[in-house]
Amino acid sequence: MPFMNSFMRLPSLILMGASLLATLPATAQLNDGKPDPEFSVPPKLDLEYSLAFALDNNFAIRQAKERIKQQEGVVLEVRAAQIPNVAGSGGYSRSAVEVGPTGENRYWSFNITARQNLYTGGAVSANVRSQQLSLDAAVLALQAVINDALLDVRTRFYTVLLSREKIKVQEQNVALLQRQLQDVKNRFEAGTVSNFEVLRAEVALANAQPALITARNDYRLAIETLRQSLGFATATEANVTKIPEFLGTLEFAPASFDLVSALSTARAQRPDLQRLQKLTTAAEEGVVARRAGYYPNLALYGAYDWRKAAGSSNFPGDRDGWTVGLSSTWNVFDGRATTGRVVQARSFLEQAKLALAETQLAVDVDVRRAISNFQQATELAEASKKVVEQAEEAVRLANARYNAGTATQLDVLTSQVDLTTARLNQVQAYYTYNVAVATTRKAMGLPDQMRPVGEVKYPSN
Repeated sequence: MPFMNSFMRLPSLILMGASLLATLPATAQLNDGKPDPEFSVPPKLDLEYSLAFALDNNFAIRQAKERIKQQEGVVLEVRAAQIPNVAGSGGYSRSAVEVGPTGENRYWSFNITARQNLYTGGAVSANVRSQQLSLDAAVLALQAVINDALLDVRTRFYTVLLSREKIKVQEQNVALLQRQLQDVKNRFEAGTVSNFEVLRAEVALANAQPALITARNDYRLAIETLRQSLGFATATEANVTKIPEFLGTLEFAPASFDLVSALSTARAQRPDLQRLQKLTTAAEEGVVARRAGYYPNLALYGAYDWRKAAGSSNFPGDRDGWTVGLSSTWNVFDGRATTGRVVQARSFLEQAKLALAETQLAVDVDVRRAISNFQQATELAEASKKVVEQAEEAVRLANARYNAGTATQLDVLTSQVDLTTARLNQVQAYYTYNVAVATTRKAMGLPDQMRPVGEVKYPSN
């Protein structure tokens, strides 16, 4: 079976991904399976483009595709036993001593033999079925790798957006403190406040700088982590310092998941479960193949020979005719080697069944954990919206009271710190919520929520 026939068995996600790759601009294509040395950092980068790029360039995905090709070769190898095998042989020799009345010292012979297995105790067909199931398992493994890789890309992209939003929050905080410092200086010059309040405002501004510096560094590191997930391996001089503009925001789009339906969906659609089911069935075929050693095998063969006849010097020689026959072998007693192989195969089958049962339990736990984290993330996201609104109002009131002389500078600074904390908590809550949604879908075995091909808009110059 050609590779594409196996690939066509992938779910709609992978088919959509293949279509997406065909629409990618030249900078996102592979050159004979290798990264294009002309890759360049795009001026703008959004999530959909990142997901499509990763489908073609992520190293884990590319390795999984190669494992499918490897298994294709194994299937071809075992299927060779189902069709006639034709082999040719020949020999030529020359001796220093001439023998016979004609003084012959040269000998040659040629032979072509065709052989077809008629009965092997079911070993050949069982091996073919087993390896075909292993090929199906490799395709499912690719789907699982794609799900993992796209979740990783989506999470890393969200991390970049989170880091960018944290920079904005810290910059807003610094700007507020700078305005507060300037206001206190103006009041100090007017003689309405003491130098202590100026010093306090300067310390507050200075204390805000490390958080801003850290946020900027986290942003740079998040970009590098995303680059690794994408498989963007080029490092040309023009790309060393170039950073694209990341499009998108962290938003709270309410979603819902039901635990019962989520568990049912996961058991039916998780590719890792489906893969183990295929491997378990393949192990059953392995038992059949090993038991074939108890039975005889039967093969049909035909041969044609050319040999040097006595007294002849013609090349390639005289025709010696053809031969057709049946051959059979039966290991009546092989020292219990077949029994040992059957015991091993049955143990391997039992291990496969245990692995399947263990994974089914792990999937259930994974889904329950994802649903629980999703519920927590939803509650945090909903709560964070109100807190920011309240903190903004608190800052406004603190400034108004301070200007009216009914509040202290400490009240203003405290309200500003509370606002910064509320904003950071909100962007963190939105990030956690979006990651929780993607993680829950992946736990259920659902493909990544990529846009249809016609809706993908690639960043332009």
